[in-house]
Amino acid sequence: MEPNQEVFDRLRLIRSENVGPVTYRHLLRRFGSAARALDAIPDLAARGGGRSPRIADARQIDSELKAIQKLGAAMLFLDDPGYPQLLAELGNAPPLLLWQGRLELLNRPMVAMVGARNASAAACRFAQNLAHGLAESGVSVVSGLAKGIDTAAHQGSLTATIAVIAGGLDVFYPHENEQFQRKIAESGLLLAEQPPGTEPRARHFPYRNRIIAGLARGTVVIEAAPRSGSLITARLAAEAGRQVMAVPGSPLDPRSRGCNMLIRDGAILVQSVDDILELIRHFDDRAESAGHDLESPLNEEAMMTPEPDPIAGETGVRTPVVDLLSITPVTIDELVRQSGLSSPAVQIALLELELAGRLTRHAGARVSLLN
Repeated sequence: MEPNQEVFDRLRLIRSENVGPVTYRHLLRRFGSAARALDAIPDLAARGGGRSPRIADARQIDSELKAIQKLGAAMLFLDDPGYPQLLAELGNAPPLLLWQGRLELLNRPMVAMVGARNASAAACRFAQNLAHGLAESGVSVVSGLAKGIDTAAHQGSLTATIAVIAGGLDVFYPHENEQFQRKIAESGLLLAEQPPGTEPRARHFPYRNRIIAGLARGTVVIEAAPRSGSLITARLAAEAGRQVMAVPGSPLDPRSRGCNMLIRDGAILVQSVDDILELIRHFDDRAESAGHDLESPLNEEAMMTPEPDPIAGETGVRTPVVDLLSITPVTIDELVRQSGLSSPAVQIALLELELAGRLTRHAGARVSLLN
């Protein structure tokens, strides 16, 4: 997409308060353009029982576009032709990715590699060799540019590596990886969901992890604690219907407990490049992901015709949805079943509640009320 008014408006919509990835898709599908969606937000929030969320102003968007241009970066929207198909299948796929480097790496089969930040020297060496072998076999290696296993995976696959970072493209985390991050932006591919200048916060890392898992046919875990971001990435991969692989380790090493637990619970044990290639070779890149509750990704034809409001003029429709919600997450399918309403009607009610700041969305197409 060239920077035009629709691009400007879409960026405003994405950066506006309470507009998450799912809501963004619903708004564009319902109203047909970002401009009409922006105009409708105050009324939708009022119908959801809350105040109008803060809408990103023109100065903020101008500043972001100038920062992107200054970095020599570019934007990839969800309905752009180059947007990776597997990632687009996620119900919460990022509406926009900012990128630097070699976008063609997204056209190759992709495998994610994650693991401990305090990984052993042997595990780092193994990860580096594994990543190198995958790259030599025509596979792009995806990781999160953290210390330990992530860095080793990127080092082993430099010209075929994809680094997904939690902050902005111009923010270096960890700081000691600054030069390496710059190198990846030239030799590999650097991806970010957050705008330039964003310092990574704890809440950003799960978002980053779902991109790592969503891009790849499978995720390989090498050394991980039982409660770690690596296991979250593995869980997200499983929820998306992708292969989950783990490298076994000594039961005497706490860093291996997470991998051994994954294998015990059904992850596939891998010890070589050939093991991984065999598992992903017949993977269908068009396979539907688990929990995908939305229609196919947005496209130009769909943008031309707004969808009608399925509950326009009706009264008492939102009440059953609100009554069924609590602070405990529940699937949207369950809300449809118990409310007796149509799926579009439930989706619109949830959209209004989210814009009103009363609803939060969880993995697996689940939702809950905010405290």
